[in-house]
Amino acid sequence: MRADPRGEPTRRIAWPQTFAASGQRRAKEQREECGQPALRADDLRFVRETPPGGVLHCFVLDCSGSMLAGQRLALAKGLLIALFDRASAMRAEAALICFGGAGADLRFGPAVPRWWNERWLEPVGGGGGTPFAAGIRHATQLLGRSVRRNPAQQRWLWVLTDGRTTDQATRPLDADEVVFVDFERGAIRLGRCERMASAWGARRVTPEELIG
Repeated sequence: MRADPRGEPTRRIAWPQTFAASGQRRAKEQREECGQPALRADDLRFVRETPPGGVLHCFVLDCSGSMLAGQRLALAKGLLIALFDRASAMRAEAALICFGGAGADLRFGPAVPRWWNERWLEPVGGGGGTPFAAGIRHATQLLGRSVRRNPAQQRWLWVLTDGRTTDQATRPLDADEVVFVDFERGAIRLGRCERMASAWGARRVTPEELIG
């Protein structure tokens, strides 16, 4: 993000992506025989600016017994590998907190995951109850330490869960962005992830949306 002479923020246009979007739109319009301008405002694509203090992605993974049904935990672990790869490519820090059974613990980070691969997740098992509050408490403490260490860092909290918990927790104040990745499946759904995301002012996405 940059500022113009009046002090207002501006965004740099990513011209290759913008021209590609314009070309795709115009090709579609030619098929539909409707002429439009060569470049429109909704064709614009912008460069992702890295915050001056960098980015921290804190992942909180539900390893409770309900996540074993339908291979949900296996899907979550596969998704985590992809998300850690993205963090590594962006030179962002990552941390992994797992909760399940009787409590929660920090499994990785915070650090740039330069050597992250499947072997890190192989020992992560599932079973027992869903101590959601303990997982969020660990994340709150980790994000608080991040603020003290690097106030300019942007902090993301990712909660990967099926929402099968009765625990109540408060959104960590130091999380700039919160995303609930909803792994609930089956004909009977409780919709707790959606309600928690709404209560926290967070985003709710499905694994398929992230994979796609």
